[in-house]
Amino acid sequence: MSKVLKQLCVIILIQLLVVLTHSAKAEEVKDCFEKINRATFAFNMALDKVLFKPISKGYRYLPSPIRSGTSNALNNLSNLVTVPNNILQGDFKAAANNTARFFINSTIGILGLFDPAESLGLSRLEKEDYGQSFGKMGIGEGCYLVLPVLGPSTARDAIGSLVTMSGGDAWYNVTVKNNTTYVKESDYYYSKAMQGVDFRAKNLEAFDSLEKNSVDFYATVRSLYIQDRQRKIKNSKVKTDSMDDSDWDTLESQ
Repeated sequence: MSKVLKQLCVIILIQLLVVLTHSAKAEEVKDCFEKINRATFAFNMALDKVLFKPISKGYRYLPSPIRSGTSNALNNLSNLVTVPNNILQGDFKAAANNTARFFINSTIGILGLFDPAESLGLSRLEKEDYGQSFGKMGIGEGCYLVLPVLGPSTARDAIGSLVTMSGGDAWYNVTVKNNTTYVKESDYYYSKAMQGVDFRAKNLEAFDSLEKNSVDFYATVRSLYIQDRQRKIKNSKVKTDSMDDSDWDTLESQ
C-alpha cells in the first residue's frame, strides 16, 4: 500500500512540476486560495500569541552561550539539506565548504555546538533547500500557500518539503524513516520545533514592528516571504526584514 502511495506522490509531483515550469515567467505569485490562506494565517497568529511568542521570549533570557550553541547545532544539521542542494545547483565550491564544516563542527565542535570551522577559514554560507533548487531550475512558485503551524509557502516550496521528507534529508532519514540506536523520531521533531523557536526569537522586535505598522498584515507577510525566497534563489546578501537567521553573535553586535 505504501509503495502505491509513493508512486502516486511521484506522479503528482511530476505533474505539478510541469505546471509550475510553464508558469515560471509569471511576474506575480498568485494567491489562489486566499480565503483559506487568510483563515490559516489567523489560526497561526493565534497559536503564535499563546505558544510560540511566549516560548521565544523565554528563550531570549537564556545565557548567550546556550542560545549560540543551540543555533550553531541547528545550523550544522541544516547542512544535511544544504549540501545536496549546493550540488543540485552546481555550486560545488559551496558543497565542499559546507561538507567540511559539517564534519569539523560535528566532531571538534561537539555535535555542532561550537563553530571551529569558522576559525579554519570555512565561512558559514546561506542555507539551501529543494524549493530554492527548483527555483534555480526555472520552475515557478505556483500558488501562494499558508500551511498550518509551518506558515508561508508556495506550491513549489511545498513540493520541495515533500522531497525533503522522501529521502532528501539525511537527518530525517536516520530519525523518522529508520529505527536507529542513537537517535529516535522525536529528535527530528524536537530539532524542528527548536529551529522555529530560535528563528522566532531572533526576529521578535522586527515581527512586532511589522505587525504594528501593517495595514494588512497578511498581505505584508505574503509579500515579504515571496521577496525573501526570490532573494535566496538569487543568492542576494540583502537580509529580509523580520526573516533574519544570522547567528546570535552577529545579531547582538548590530
